[in-house]
Amino acid sequence: MPVLYQVAVIGSGPAGLSAAGRAAFYDRQQREQNPQHDYSHILLESFDKPSKTIQRYQKGKHVMAEPGFLALRSDFEFAAGSRETILGGWEKRVVEQDVNIRYGSEVVKVTGAKGDFCVVLKDGTEIHAEHVVLAIGLEGNPRKLGVPGEDYPLVQYTLDDPMAHHNETVVVVGAGDSAIENALGLVKQNKVAILNRRDEFSRAKEGNLSAILAANSDPSIALTCYYSTGVKEIAKAEDGSYLITLNTAEGEESFPCDRVIARLGGVPPRGFVESIGVEFPNDKPGAIPALTGQYESNVPGLYIIGSLAGYPLIKQAMNQGYDVIEYILGHDIKPADHPLLELQFKLLPYIKEVDDLVKLFQQRIPMFREMNALQFRELVIESDILVSYEPGAMFDEVEAESAKIKQQLAKQNPSPRYTKIIRAGDYIYKDGDFSNSFFTIIEGVVEVSLPNTTQTVSHGRGQFFGEASLLSGRPREGNAIAGKDCILVETPRRTMIKLMNSNDEVREGIDLIFVVRTLQKHVAPKLSIAQLSEFAARIQQKTFDAGSKLFVEGEQGSSLHIIRSGSVTLTRNKDKPVVVAQLHSGKMVGEMALMGDPVRRETAVATVATETIELDRKSFVKMVQADTSCIETLQDNASERALNHSTMESRPEVGSVMQFLMDEGLGEATNCLIIDENLCVGCDNCETACAETHDGISRLDRKSGGSYAELHVPISCRHCELPHCMKDCPPNAIHRAPSGEVFIDSSCIGCGNCESNCPYDVIKLAYDAPKKPSLWSWMLLGKGNGPGEESGYTPDDAAKAKGKKAVKCDACMNLPSGPACVNACPTGAAVRMNPDQFIELVEVR
Repeated sequence: MPVLYQVAVIGSGPAGLSAAGRAAFYDRQQREQNPQHDYSHILLESFDKPSKTIQRYQKGKHVMAEPGFLALRSDFEFAAGSRETILGGWEKRVVEQDVNIRYGSEVVKVTGAKGDFCVVLKDGTEIHAEHVVLAIGLEGNPRKLGVPGEDYPLVQYTLDDPMAHHNETVVVVGAGDSAIENALGLVKQNKVAILNRRDEFSRAKEGNLSAILAANSDPSIALTCYYSTGVKEIAKAEDGSYLITLNTAEGEESFPCDRVIARLGGVPPRGFVESIGVEFPNDKPGAIPALTGQYESNVPGLYIIGSLAGYPLIKQAMNQGYDVIEYILGHDIKPADHPLLELQFKLLPYIKEVDDLVKLFQQRIPMFREMNALQFRELVIESDILVSYEPGAMFDEVEAESAKIKQQLAKQNPSPRYTKIIRAGDYIYKDGDFSNSFFTIIEGVVEVSLPNTTQTVSHGRGQFFGEASLLSGRPREGNAIAGKDCILVETPRRTMIKLMNSNDEVREGIDLIFVVRTLQKHVAPKLSIAQLSEFAARIQQKTFDAGSKLFVEGEQGSSLHIIRSGSVTLTRNKDKPVVVAQLHSGKMVGEMALMGDPVRRETAVATVATETIELDRKSFVKMVQADTSCIETLQDNASERALNHSTMESRPEVGSVMQFLMDEGLGEATNCLIIDENLCVGCDNCETACAETHDGISRLDRKSGGSYAELHVPISCRHCELPHCMKDCPPNAIHRAPSGEVFIDSSCIGCGNCESNCPYDVIKLAYDAPKKPSLWSWMLLGKGNGPGEESGYTPDDAAKAKGKKAVKCDACMNLPSGPACVNACPTGAAVRMNPDQFIELVEVR
């Protein structure tokens, strides 16, 4: 009769090793009481060493122990270190722990049921077990490029030793940790390009993020980071060389390359897993099996952990391995992240266990129901939980408890999140705030007022709000007010972008509601969400690179665009193009062709990279017929716009000034400095005041920058709608104040990425300036060089030890009197303004 193991673990990656290590722990305990006790577990590995996936990491790879907020729970040790160190420790631990591992055991089939599974190996051997733990990972199933030329020999999906390649042009495709590590390993002796299909490295661990950005900003390193870029094709030339063509944000780009390394993740080995009877929630290639909170699949007794369960981080996989054995043995244990979630839920008006609350939260939010449970727990940990109480004894009691928790956590760095308490009736955000977090409603009602109207929209349980600012970078529109007994999840933008980039369902859900609410705002405010959703499903979302045309003057118009993000310039061709309007996100463009003469009167050009919602004539007509409440407003707005455009056309000199401002990049500004050269006397009081306000370092370069028609745009931060500088800041040191100012806090590490990402050269790295003699000492005793930045100053030892940090204009956000540069101008030449004020500025000239 064959041996019947209590548990068979398939795969000796981090999850499988940890599971086998925990099972071995209990075997050793049993053996102390009964020396004849045989193994109750077996670990099956197809390779000749444990952890094949880690074995295939590039040589010398530094393996990180993320996420940092999570404690490790395993009988195998794991800390950040080199691939070799970690593997050596694990191989030693396998022996020390007396893990019953069988190498060269490739599993080809699993049959049977709970209590007697039969695991069939490639050599025909059958292993019988009461329970099976599947920990096989995704390494053997890499996601392919999916483009012409992907089968050429220069394309590979792993990298063993970066030092084996010299003097090559290498393209690394991917934005995750493996892609970054490959690029950094190769760039020491090769020319490397890394392609990111998104606009930031949102999925990378902090250490890798810092390293790739530092390398990209170092001119001595032959590394190029391409954002919003993918491979179009790979072609082979007659001489045997290869040419790769990229689709970049600026258009197509082609160049010769010697090697392409695609690190696009893996896809589950669906055929094998489904042959066991395991079900997947949908047919998408990246779908993961449906599991219980204890990692059990729909097949009773069969558990799935590690990458195949939906999350590839080593520490989490090892925790799963430990926990799954405890669950199989019937032990009641809490997950490793339980204390963090307990703290976040502590002040909620619920008497429920943490795991029950996590399930409740996920079920209350339809968009998150299909998320992997582990991913949802991490989302909650990275978010803030807000709860509203009505003023009174209960509020006072909870607020006092909150103060105690704050005091207890004060010494922890970083401090864990805990429940945020607000009053019913408090503002969650106000109209015009520049916040960009995302809110989901677990309980209660939030009232959002629509700008410039008395109308309010109620959002209730399971709904979300705040998506417009999340996607566009524009200020909040309307006031959001908490009702009584509200419970909200406020998720930071970076966390949401990471989730949207990795989860199509979430992205599609947010996009749909964004479109619905946009149509509700502009076209049909009285139609229901269900009615508008039918239209939204047929609407196209378009992306335009800077300089691309949405439509051209003289053509027949059959659609309108609502700007989702970016800005659009309208021109009329009168001998030469004349700017007649500049529109930012949230505005409608092209609607006049649907409300009268269909001939386009202007050419619409994307000023910066722009996304729009395109609504065709048929859908527009159906909507306004179904809801006539906006017809008069639409007609009035179209008439006013036509008049304004004609006025601008009749004054081409005004249009040319607007074109200059757009060419200077002010189309994406929210707060920019403009100097009237007719009034400026060149005293440089603006620069001096800037330096005096910011510890001796000026954030303004008055003399540099473009000029036209006596208007000068100096080098100074324009606080962009979607700040380039905030993209990929490793310590998340760059923030936006509710009033719109973009600023850098003291956690800056001086990586220089913001300096590289800013297209307007308004950020610099600088040492702290030495302390100068006081103003009176200079005036009375002649000490020092006087107010302002000391040119070519020598930093002291403390400043050198601290290192250079990023400095930029913060619009003097903490000064009640406003920007020092404006206040110090003796003639009123310097003004700060937003794009809505440009027309007023140029019309008076």
